[in-house]
Parts: sequence; structure tokens; C-alpha cells
Amino acid sequence: MTARVRTRTLTVAAATAALAAVTAAVPAHATAPGHPAAAPTTLFTPPANADANAQILDLVKHWQIKDAAGLLAMTLTPQAVWFDGGTTPAATRAAVDKTVSAAARRHQLPVLALYNIPGRDCAQYSAGGAANTADYQAWIDAVKAGIGNRPADVVLEPDSLALVPSDCGMDDAQGTKTTERYDQIHYAVNALEPLAGTKVYLDAGHSGWHSINDIVPRLIAGGVDDATGFYLNISNYRSDSEIAWYGKLVSSCLAYVSEGGDAAACPNQWWPVNDAQTWLDANVHTAPAAMKHYVADTSRNGQGPWTPPAGVYSDAQDWCNPPGRGLGARPTLKTGDPLQDAKLWVKIPGESDGQCTRGTAGPNDPERGYQDPAAGKWFPQQALELLHHANPAVLPH
Repeated sequence: MTARVRTRTLTVAAATAALAAVTAAVPAHATAPGHPAAAPTTLFTPPANADANAQILDLVKHWQIKDAAGLLAMTLTPQAVWFDGGTTPAATRAAVDKTVSAAARRHQLPVLALYNIPGRDCAQYSAGGAANTADYQAWIDAVKAGIGNRPADVVLEPDSLALVPSDCGMDDAQGTKTTERYDQIHYAVNALEPLAGTKVYLDAGHSGWHSINDIVPRLIAGGVDDATGFYLNISNYRSDSEIAWYGKLVSSCLAYVSEGGDAAACPNQWWPVNDAQTWLDANVHTAPAAMKHYVADTSRNGQGPWTPPAGVYSDAQDWCNPPGRGLGARPTLKTGDPLQDAKLWVKIPGESDGQCTRGTAGPNDPERGYQDPAAGKWFPQQALELLHHANPAVLPH
């Protein structure tokens, strides 16, 4: 046997071992279609980032079989599909149709993260978006046509309500741009929520950001009354328990306001828990089924948020590729919480948040000693961090 043939045989054997490990570790519903039912009960897994596949193959070639199997398991876990504009309406419709059709063939539920709002990300790491309201509405109409009447969950415009133009100096004194933002979100809700199989969730940030008293009026202005509910923790790291409490407070305050109450009176996440629960018991009597529900991103919250070293950075950017984080709970439509419709992997684990400099001159990330990839690019070192610190673990020990 020649050296080349022997090497190829060993590589194939290693890849086979990696696949066998993944088969044992990944739940069957993540890779195989379920039996036909009235509505999908499992979530859709889209094709993996090509650079993730390249990393997996490189790990196999270097005999790092467990890491290869773990990353493969990570990429075979249901995740969102992001649509961020930059294409014609016809191309957008076709791309959405392709994803929704693939999910429908497997009788699975796709999660669509729509990310094309004008003034996206306050012109920061993920800057971009539609040029104006008319272009955005045309894009939403194309998304609507692509979905049709097939099932889909829509995570509508991450950071669109928690980071409005008035928050970052992009508005005028009259608040024109912020008002436009609310109208744009409401247009999307009115276009997509009435579709037969679509649920739309709006941006409520996370528990370490806005108070309940601040985010609830924003949700209402964005049209949450006409949507299924809201989402939490997209691309962030808050723990499951913290998310659940914050979600309950948001849902409860929305119910209270819908009955004529004032959001300013609602308990927020910084109240003592017992005091907040006493207030809820006295003031909110809506059944959970009639309240606004939520979904949460658990893709990177297995170790909770990063605590930056005290006094080191002028802007620690604790949201931006923080070190030592781990994959969180696997995606599921069975959460055990009457208000939480799903745990999802919306942020694609292994894709960079951006080139983080933490207030330094850069270009290196001072926490890592090298330059991070641009936003959305594959980050091999972080992908392995997320795998190694996953909670629960991806592969059996």
C-alpha cells in the first residue's frame, strides 16, 4: 500500500469515527425528518458554514477526532437562517422559498432571522440594511412571498427595538428616525404574522440591557400587539434562569398595559424577586395562554455572561466575542415554560461578532492577542471554545 493510499485510508477511518461519535451524540430529530403531523414539532437544521466544514476536515486530518466530532455535532444542531438584504426582491423571495421549502420537505420548522432594517446596528459592526422605508417594505413583501403559507418562525430584526436611532445619535430632535423604525417593524408584523404558518417575534433585548419599564413601550410601539410575541438574548449570553424571569416580567407587563395599566408601574428585573412576584399576583390576572409569548437564543449562554477584568478596558465590549463562553441548551420547542415557545440557536455559534478592540487602539482583541474575524465570519478558535465549555456538553465524556 502506498503512503498516499494509506494516508487516505486513515483519514477516511478517522472521519468515519467522527461521524459515528456524532450519530451517538446528536438527537435524531436534529438530522432526520419526523412523521407527518398537523404542525412541525422539530426545528430545521440549515447547511453549515462552509468554513466550519473546512475546520472539521482539518481537525480530522490532524487526528483531533473528538473536536471534529463535536464541531460536526454543533453544525448539525438546528439553527436560524439569516437574511440580511443586499439582493433583489426576486432573489430574496427565491432564497426564503428555498429555506422554507427544504424545511417543509422534512416537516420541520425553520427559524428565519430577518436583519435588514434601515440604520441597522447603529452603523457599527453589522452596519447596513435597506436604504429607506420603501426599500425595506419591498424586501419584507419579498420575504412574505417566499414564506407563503408554510410554517416559519420569524425573529424580526435583532437590536431593532433595543437599539433605536435615538439611542445612538442617529435621529433628529423630533425623533423622526425612531418613529420610522417603529413603523417599519409594524409593517413587517402586519405583513408576516397573518400568514397561515408564521409566528413573528419582536426584539426585547435581554435582561442586562433595558428595564422592563423601557422595553415594553418599545415593543408596543413596534406592534407587538399584532405579533405572537418577542425574543430575548439574541447573540448574547444571559443565563436561562435570568432569561425566564425577564421574559415573565415582559409578558406580564404587556398584559398589564393591555388592560389599561402603565408600564412605568411594572416591576423590573432589578426588583427583589419576592416583591416583584407579589406585585404580579396582585395586578396581572391574564392566563399565560393569552399573554405574549417569547423565544430565547441559547446558542452561547452555557457559561452565562463574561465579567470583564475590572479597570482594564475603557469599553470592555462584553457582548463581542467574549472569551471562555460555551454552547447553551439545545434548541427545542418543548421548554416546559407556558410563556416560552422555544429555545433556539439564532446566533450561529462559531461566527464572529466583529473585530473587537475593547476601547484600545487595536487592531488586536486584547483578550485574545490577535485580530478577530469580521462580523459573521467563521472564528475557529471561538468555535472550539464554545464546544469545550458547552453546558450541557455536546459529546459524552
